Amino acid sequence: MSELYDRFSSLVVRGPVGGVLTVTLSGPKLNAVDAATHTELVDIWTVVDRDPDVSAVLLNGEGKGFSAGATFDFLESLVTDFAVRVRVMREGRDLVYNMLNCSKPIVSAIHGPAYGAAMVAGLLADVSVVARSAQLVDGHTRIGLAAGDHASLIWPLLCGMAKAKYHVLLCEPLNGEEAERLGLVSLCVDDADLVARSEQIAEQLAAGSKTAIRWTKLSMNNLYRALGPVFDASLGLEFVGLGGPDFMEGVAALREGRAPIFAGPASE
Repeated sequence: MSELYDRFSSLVVRGPVGGVLTVTLSGPKLNAVDAATHTELVDIWTVVDRDPDVSAVLLNGEGKGFSAGATFDFLESLVTDFAVRVRVMREGRDLVYNMLNCSKPIVSAIHGPAYGAAMVAGLLADVSVVARSAQLVDGHTRIGLAAGDHASLIWPLLCGMAKAKYHVLLCEPLNGEEAERLGLVSLCVDDADLVARSEQIAEQLAAGSKTAIRWTKLSMNNLYRALGPVFDASLGLEFVGLGGPDFMEGVAALREGRAPIFAGPASE
């Protein structure tokens, strides 16, 4: 592995082999994302973009799932530490734009639970391959937050507004088949075929015309960039909510394994 990736200690980075770099989410509790992992998941795409030995990236998760989302400690630090909140708001923006601006095609292989920032990365991949039994959930409103890190940007474009609102406002889960049917992901495969199929796609992209593939990605992603004001507004509203009582109640309820009781403001 190139020394370029030595600093990414919270991710497992392998290769590149045949031009394909594999980035694996790896950690306890179904690859839950802590502060360090969140930062690395944001930063790695700018390094990949500048690495001349990488022609494609495969993003996957270790063990029984893609990622269970943020750790409790990470979530609670957003309430108690203003500096952390400001840093993570910027990271939330940079995760989206760094992936959109990375010239190398990105393939995601999603299995098991896929929540939080890791799901953002999985869905923003240029080709997303999902196992039939996977479970994708945008859980923002469940913990008292506006859906700001990607959902307002990409879900309406991929699924249509009606389906996007249904799944994002209600935190309704999607399995792999449903996600493919709605257009949220590129391809759904049997669980046993996920690894081989996603690797095959990454290898095919790595072997293709670099200029043709990269420039096509660049031009298509202008559709996302055109919706930048929508994304910026949703991200700002999400982080306003981090200082509110609904988020504190949502995190407490999640930790205690109960349904939240939201009071909310008298008016918004």
